[in-house]
Amino acid sequence: MATTYAVIYTYTDDTELRDATRPAHRDYLREFVDSGALLVAGAWAPAEAPGGLLIFRAEDKAAVQAIVDKDPFSTEGVVAAADIREWAPPLGPVAGALTGQA
Repeated sequence: MATTYAVIYTYTDDTELRDATRPAHRDYLREFVDSGALLVAGAWAPAEAPGGLLIFRAEDKAAVQAIVDKDPFSTEGVVAAADIREWAPPLGPVAGALTGQA
């Protein structure tokens, strides 16, 4: 059974590199959207520290780590740190779908 994982990206301050790499990053992630593995992804609002959040459904943390490792944002040096955490939200309208209880 798939588990939900939150990936928290912290970006470097190199906005030019981030902007140049963004199309490849989005193209790469699109395949995981199409397969249903990536539920949502996006950068923090401009007033926040540079980074983003990605929510995956995967068999295990190693599978998510493999996706993160091949993300152009990672391979090109946009990501300074990637924190992968298993996430099991108990409340809210989509909680059951994220925990497999729906």
